[in-house]
Amino acid sequence: MTLTVTRLARSCNLSRSTVLYYESIGLLTRPRRSEGNYRVYAVRDLDRLRQICLYRDAGLTLSDIRSLLDAPRNDASGVLSRRLVEISEAIERMREHQRAIARLLNTKELRKDCMITKEKWTSIMSSAGFTNEDMQRWHKEFEKSAPAEHQEFLEFLHIPADEVKSIRKWSAGSNT
Repeated sequence: MTLTVTRLARSCNLSRSTVLYYESIGLLTRPRRSEGNYRVYAVRDLDRLRQICLYRDAGLTLSDIRSLLDAPRNDASGVLSRRLVEISEAIERMREHQRAIARLLNTKELRKDCMITKEKWTSIMSSAGFTNEDMQRWHKEFEKSAPAEHQEFLEFLHIPADEVKSIRKWSAGSNT
């Protein structure tokens, strides 16, 4: 079986340019050429590209992939273990960022500095395709499933207290 660059790329859900890039940096060997000067890839190239994709999906760098593909079969554990440690450390850094942002959001002064208004919010919702009826359904669902958070959200939009009360009242189903 032989494959063109386009068919090889499609078989791995990649773009043609990605396959050509992998070839240019030596991850894939340069294929033979047909009489018409087209690249002709073999099954071994497809197998290697699938392995590259597997390693990329695992988050390995192209440099790490090259070392794994060029190393004996049993040497993968060291590179994979190192990458697992790197990912774990990155996740922990992201969790620290997440906690820091949560602390910042709980700061009342910061909430006041974040100036999104009712007008901005409704404009965003309208631009996203929400009709007035969609927005009313959204409020009703928010009030039903998380009333305290609904109250907090309305206050965050700097809506006056009497209007917040009115919105929450009709959202709860009371029209009086």
